[in-house]
Amino acid sequence: MAKCAFLGLGVMGYPMAGHLVSKGHNVTVYNRTTAKAESWANEHGGNWAATPQDAAKGADFVMTCVGNDDDLRAVVMGDDGALAGMQDGGIFIDHTTVSAAVTRELHTAASDKGVFFIDAPVSGGQAGAENGVLSIMCGGDAAAFDIAEPIMQAYGRTVKRLGDSGAGQLTKMVNQICIAGLVQGLSEGLHFAEKAGLDIREVVDVIQGGAAGSWQMVNRHETMADDHFEHGFAVDWMRKDLGICLSTADENGASLPVTALVDQFYKDVQKMGGGRWDTSSLIKRLRDVD
Repeated sequence: MAKCAFLGLGVMGYPMAGHLVSKGHNVTVYNRTTAKAESWANEHGGNWAATPQDAAKGADFVMTCVGNDDDLRAVVMGDDGALAGMQDGGIFIDHTTVSAAVTRELHTAASDKGVFFIDAPVSGGQAGAENGVLSIMCGGDAAAFDIAEPIMQAYGRTVKRLGDSGAGQLTKMVNQICIAGLVQGLSEGLHFAEKAGLDIREVVDVIQGGAAGSWQMVNRHETMADDHFEHGFAVDWMRKDLGICLSTADENGASLPVTALVDQFYKDVQKMGGGRWDTSSLIKRLRDVD
């Protein structure tokens, strides 16, 4: 049994922290909204703390799953930050999707304190977190990863180290770039089917097992057909992630014309009031263009 701290109890972090308890670990949580931390502790039988520092005191592993670069800095750094409470040799595992730049910044700050830092963004959405089957992309020290991998398997089906600090975040960018183009293509295909007078469900039943098949097609075609998007990974968060991808591409020289275009399509969805809609709402934009 390991002593763990989990900072950030959103739709992903809440169940992830719960899986740690179910695997027998001793877990203390922190959340910016105290009531949510108390609720989690009451539900799972763990502990909660008033500050990241208090949560991290004496922990072997500290996990974060927050919103963006600034949120991550806020819970890691400063007098009340997690690093101030961590012990020498502790392992910090960040599951937030952030820039590789802030990852390397915090990796350096952690190293200066004798703490190992692993960037470990996740893919699989809320359902993956709830079912404990996330894909976790990691960067950081190989020896520290080997120690942390069994802990992350509490909520991860695939846990893999891709390289040194920042490699996990760069891999997550690849993931989001691929999803952006895929969802736009799926939206156009299903929109075309509608215009051609075809039944979306019947079309998908035929094509999902072939070369056009994807997770998005299998899991989102019905809600797309029903024009229902009050679920899943929010457009606001996708635009945050794509912004990181495009900014990094400017630095490394990668050409991302489709990603840049789909990012603007998501901007259109935000203007439609869909910032909290699922990313599959790109099809709604096509319908409204008509």
